[in-house]
Amino acid sequence: MNQRILSIDIMRGLTLFLMLFVNDLYMPGVPAWLGHTTADFDGMGLADWVFPGFLFMVGMAVPFAVQSRIKKGHTNLTIFYHILVRTLSLLVIGVLMVNVSRLDPELTGLPKNLWAILVYVSIFLVWNNYKNLQSWLVYLLKGIGIAGLVILAAMFKSGSAEAVTWLHTSWWGILGLIGWGYLAASLVYLLVKDNLLQIAVFWALFFVLNILSQMNLLNFLNPIKPVFGVLLSGNTPSIVLAGLFFSVLIRRIGFTDYKKLIRTSLIIGVVLLIIGFVLRQWFIISKIQGTPSWAMLCNGISVLVFVVLYIVIDLFKLTKWTVLFKPAGQNSLTTYLAPDILYYSMWLSGVPILVYKQSEYAGVVILGSILWALAMIGFAALLARIGIRLRL
Repeated sequence: MNQRILSIDIMRGLTLFLMLFVNDLYMPGVPAWLGHTTADFDGMGLADWVFPGFLFMVGMAVPFAVQSRIKKGHTNLTIFYHILVRTLSLLVIGVLMVNVSRLDPELTGLPKNLWAILVYVSIFLVWNNYKNLQSWLVYLLKGIGIAGLVILAAMFKSGSAEAVTWLHTSWWGILGLIGWGYLAASLVYLLVKDNLLQIAVFWALFFVLNILSQMNLLNFLNPIKPVFGVLLSGNTPSIVLAGLFFSVLIRRIGFTDYKKLIRTSLIIGVVLLIIGFVLRQWFIISKIQGTPSWAMLCNGISVLVFVVLYIVIDLFKLTKWTVLFKPAGQNSLTTYLAPDILYYSMWLSGVPILVYKQSEYAGVVILGSILWALAMIGFAALLARIGIRLRL
């Protein structure tokens, strides 16, 4: 079943909206259930589901993307090359983003916020989806972007004058985590296609890796963890593989057989929640630690949220409200990165433009962050209209 339904784009857009919302909301005074829990706390708030919800949707999108390329005549080799390039792009962008906070302005010779703005501008130049431009101009713009990234990376310095350090990959950033999870799910699907049993085996493999990692039984792999740690920990790939498994399953059922789709999805969602709570006996629910109990609970929530969206959007055809989230679902990377350019520009100017952040009332802060997230979706949609749209 190759039909694509609106629920997939809307759920991806909704999770991205919530990512923008909770990232902007990260400040004292807001209700704890909206934010991230600490590393040693056994529990989770809204912010602890949002990112794994997006990872789940990355997995759900993989079969559609690969099958689309196959229909266009792409071979497994060309698809494999595309997967590697896309993964590498996400890793590079993720590393640059996560290192901004480490930059030393005096050692680097540039203010931190200015360096970040130039990095983001270069990223947009390199990975923009250029249309209706002559090829020489596209190559020129991409060349300027690549040169900018190389120069800015070479300039980067952190640490102290006595012990200068360069870019670190202590963790790969949000986009880097997405990249590793995308790589795992895409290679699995390219290898086994729609074979549910084999997908389940790979999902189980990463799930077991997650358990073994939490039990400190993989310490002998420490030498390669600086590079392959995300895969070896099993947590992020297991979430994306869960989305891949669920996507293939509902494609097999068929989106028109709504009774079977809803019934099967509800069963899967509840079972995943039960598994998550059972695992809680041995592993606390913790996003920071990346525990298997947290991953399974998030998978269960993602399945159930998708079912609700499917019923509302595709079954009852209540779609007018989806206009708020559809642009983000169809233009995810631009929607996620563009707000950072505005953040760093405001911080560089020193002008407190986001006045709601100064309020002592939680309701004002929350409302302000909701409006900011919606505005950023609109901002990304506006950029797309004028030909600025990232595509890896």
